[in-house]
Amino acid sequence: MAEIDFVGPLHSRTKRDYVGRVVDHDKAACAEVAKRYGKDYWDGERQYGYGGYHYDGRWCPVAEAMAAHYKLKPGDRILDIGCGKGYLLYEFTQVMPGVTVAGIDISRYGIDNAKDEVKPFLKVGSCTKLPYDDRSFDFVCSLGTFHNLYNHQLKSAIHEMQRVGRERKYICVESYRNEREKANLLYWQLTCETFLTPEEWHWLLGEYSYDGDYGFIFFE
Repeated sequence: MAEIDFVGPLHSRTKRDYVGRVVDHDKAACAEVAKRYGKDYWDGERQYGYGGYHYDGRWCPVAEAMAAHYKLKPGDRILDIGCGKGYLLYEFTQVMPGVTVAGIDISRYGIDNAKDEVKPFLKVGSCTKLPYDDRSFDFVCSLGTFHNLYNHQLKSAIHEMQRVGRERKYICVESYRNEREKANLLYWQLTCETFLTPEEWHWLLGEYSYDGDYGFIFFE
């Protein structure tokens, strides 16, 4: 396993008012709405989630960096666990024409409103029980999804990722390195269920026999 930061530059582009997140609205009520992963979460007001999640090319540099690092080539099969509207998968098809993509997400709304070019390759489902054959993907990634699982669900999700993937895998989750980042994460998050330090995530992934790479999102 190696720690690699593919998402940090994209994450840091957004300025966040952490205190405002908890005082301007009823945070608990907003989180309840967000966890339905419906229209409000993706395309509603900002207090419920993305505040409008539309294609703007932001995932292209991430796909480029991943394709280069993992030496993806035409004919490779790529799976995105927690694919949302499929924007990262679409970028993979542009960065490396000839790859085959697949995605799965718990959100019916996200899949129904996915980018048209990749929508036929996306499914609604849970990462704890993937509807794919053993070792059927050359590269499997999951960005911003596994921290939304409860602790007791992580073992199944990681084992499933191991099962369907071959050598190349990448997980990115929200985490914290100090009390300030911990407070900011608690203020900002709407759907996070597992709050762990990088050291704890590293230990957990090892305990569940994960052999891919990983990265973190920090709220500085």
